[in-house]
Amino acid sequence: MTLEDKCNKMTDIMAAFIGHTTVRLPDDVISRLNELRAAEDDPAALSIYDMMFENIRLASELGRPSCQDTGLAQFRIDCGSSFPLLAQLEEILTAAVKKATEETPLRPNAVETFDEINTGTNTGTGAPSISWNIVPSWDGCAITTYLAGGGCSLPGHAAVLMPGEGYEGVVRFVLDRIAEYGPNACPPLLVGVGIANSVDTAAQLSKKALFRPVGSHNPNEKASAMESMLEDGINKMGIGPQGLGGKASVLGVNIENAVRHTATLGVGVSLSCWTHRRGKIVFSKDLGFNTDTHAGFTYGQ
Repeated sequence: MTLEDKCNKMTDIMAAFIGHTTVRLPDDVISRLNELRAAEDDPAALSIYDMMFENIRLASELGRPSCQDTGLAQFRIDCGSSFPLLAQLEEILTAAVKKATEETPLRPNAVETFDEINTGTNTGTGAPSISWNIVPSWDGCAITTYLAGGGCSLPGHAAVLMPGEGYEGVVRFVLDRIAEYGPNACPPLLVGVGIANSVDTAAQLSKKALFRPVGSHNPNEKASAMESMLEDGINKMGIGPQGLGGKASVLGVNIENAVRHTATLGVGVSLSCWTHRRGKIVFSKDLGFNTDTHAGFTYGQ
């Protein structure tokens, strides 16, 4: 198989996977929604959950996106230094987004800033968004996809707190943001929190947190305890599904952290709506693949 053939094959697989994640929510999100519905007793909230599951069913049966806002594609790549298509990955993913936009189809959402022109392909300057992690001495490649809608992107916020505000200041920052914007972001939400040195590192980590599975926990015991505390606190706000009240307002809270300067405490918040369209696909060097987010996904296998 030539290099061009390999690039075309990976492009086709990724386009199909992007389309699949647009139509079918990841297994962990569906499982969590079932848990939240089972624990709910508010009639209005139960009605909302029923509509959500009807939406999930129809999207799957009809092969249509689970939300009309199909977002903008974002990717996290954990790629082995020996993966044969490492140098071509950005080109492959851009082509895959264009192909999925046409074939799924995805709603064109990419508007070039200042020019105010919709590219029509969901690609453009800096799009799709890609974050990289190169894994030494590995010949595989793991790609996590995320389709970030406008409603859940609006509440994103980051700041550098005075260190004296401490972790209480972090909690206050997160809760204030959810209280102000949470009902508009189609809850129950997945809340990503980044805690680090500066605005950029905290914001990047808050987005990385959304790529983690629902129900996972930060390996640091104190950070894990804060995840649980924030989840409890946000649920007690009573926002509920679609902001109409209920026991649960979040799918979960994920925290990612890094070192900070002694004089700074950076914090970032990123949200995903209940249609959390995340998918992870892992390629081998011969372009065989598997996914642990969407059981049963196949393409040319």
